[in-house]
Amino acid sequence: MDIFSLVLSFVFGTVVGSFLNVVSLRFNTGTTMNGRSKCMSCGNQLSWKELLPIVSFAFQKGACKKCKSSISWQYPLVEFIAGIIFALIFIMYPPVTVLAGFTTLLYVCVTCLLVVISVYDIKHKIIPDSFVYTFSAVALIGIFVGGTSWIHTPSYTALLAGPLLALPFALIWLISKGTWMGLGDAKLTLGIGWLLGLSGAVNALILSFWIAAIISVIWLFATYKRFKPRTEIPFGPYLIIGMYLVLLFGIQILDVNMAKDLLLSYF
Repeated sequence: MDIFSLVLSFVFGTVVGSFLNVVSLRFNTGTTMNGRSKCMSCGNQLSWKELLPIVSFAFQKGACKKCKSSISWQYPLVEFIAGIIFALIFIMYPPVTVLAGFTTLLYVCVTCLLVVISVYDIKHKIIPDSFVYTFSAVALIGIFVGGTSWIHTPSYTALLAGPLLALPFALIWLISKGTWMGLGDAKLTLGIGWLLGLSGAVNALILSFWIAAIISVIWLFATYKRFKPRTEIPFGPYLIIGMYLVLLFGIQILDVNMAKDLLLSYF
């Protein structure tokens, strides 16, 4: 991919990320998506110059032009992350053909849903059903359409990857009555299993637990100077990080197929 296309995909991602910020903030608040964006403090309607992704935040030094109240770092951070993910998707899955373009579009749609899920889960510690069900549906469509042909019959392993990955999370939710883990995480892993396949999803799961453990311990000690076992920590974003590490970089810690063959050889 040439530099111009790379920059263009990043800019496109930041613009979409700006919109996703609005979606995550307005969702379930009774506020519609209609109408111009306003300052959360003074209600001043923002001009197009104040809505430029990342740039407006930098030029305004993180404050509203009218009331000078601080603007949340969520805005440029989400825009930047969305831009990076979009650029990586176009690098790893370039739309060089119409069929390849479908795969690129699928991952772009998935990213839009997962960004909203991550932001909402971090802020409210809950994964909204409408977004996670849509993500699972898109991931399921992806195993029937795309790849090397437009329509194909997936293997039983591909079909079962989602339920197999979600089952342990659902059981943990059921046994703990929701105190150890939310049901939203099980719904999220359903889509991740279908999107990555069984081997990729297992590796994403391992990575997410490692990353969650490291970051959570550091955050707890930095915030409370000690470990607080009852602290509620949203796990959805970590699952999504693990998923992208496998999807975009092909990180493989455990070869599930090799492990399966090795296990079967003993019987």
